[in-house]
This record gives sequence, structure tokens and C-alpha cells, in this order.
Amino acid sequence: MSDSGSGGAPPGSVNLASLSVPQLRSLQTRLTSELEHLTTSHTKLRAAQAKFRDCVRSINDGVTGSKETGTEGRDDILVPLTSSLYVKGRLTDREKVLVDVGTGFYVEKTPAKAVAFYDDKIKGLDANLQELEKIVSGKSQQLRIVEEVLRQKMLAGEAPAQPAAARA
Repeated sequence: MSDSGSGGAPPGSVNLASLSVPQLRSLQTRLTSELEHLTTSHTKLRAAQAKFRDCVRSINDGVTGSKETGTEGRDDILVPLTSSLYVKGRLTDREKVLVDVGTGFYVEKTPAKAVAFYDDKIKGLDANLQELEKIVSGKSQQLRIVEEVLRQKMLAGEAPAQPAAARA
């Protein structure tokens, strides 16, 4: 979308100044809706990324153990049911963990391979988030331009004419 003349405008772009106020409002509504959807998607991707990081932390702290946390060699662990609810558990095998690979399927992996799996997921989501942030930025810029053109048209008195019944 471009609010400049058609001089160097890319194919398929629209001269916003040529649109009527109702068309601009419609475009503004569509862009706002798209931004809300993209923002929601961004939030969900961030939550998924945090979940994968929690999985890595659970493997590193609970299964592998560490001297810093005092979990090295201990079989008693707290199993996370949710982000804030844990139950007591006991490790029976430190060499294998079950990894949720999606849609309710679990695969048995070594702790190192499970951490690598989750790290790959985190990196993939990071790439998706960066791309989504670029799209959100572009849509935000488009919305600002549309709102500015709409404001200028409203100030210039190009508001839609009153229906004949309202004038009588």
C-alpha cells in the first residue's frame, strides 16, 4: 500500500488518497483485525517457546541433575503437571525420557537427544517469531499510514454525505 503517486509504486499497490472515507475505514478495520490475530499468534509462539525451555530445564535439573541445584544423583524429583503444580516422583531410569513430539505422541530419547530436540524447536520458533515481528511491524506501519490518510480526509471535510432522509 502506498499513499504516494503511482510513480514508483509496486504492482498491486493502492493509492490511499484515491480511496473514499468508508473504504479507508474498512481497510483500517481489516488491518486492525489482522494485527490482533498476528499479535495473538506471537503470544502463543512465545508461550510454546517458554514451554520448550521448561522441558529443557526439567531434563537438566530433574533427570541429568546438577551440583548447583543439589539434584545430582537424587532419584526423588518434582514432576511438573502445570507451570505451577508439581507432584512428587521417583526416577527409575536416568538414561531415557519421554518426549512429547506433538499431537499426543511421545518418543523415548536419551536426555541429551531430548535436550537437542527441544533446542531445535526453540530455535525454529525463534526464527518464526522474528519473521512474525517483521510482518507485525509492516502491518503496523500500513495501519498508521491508513489512519493518517483517513485523518487528513476527515479534516478536509471529505466525510460521507448525509443521506437524503437525514437532511430533510
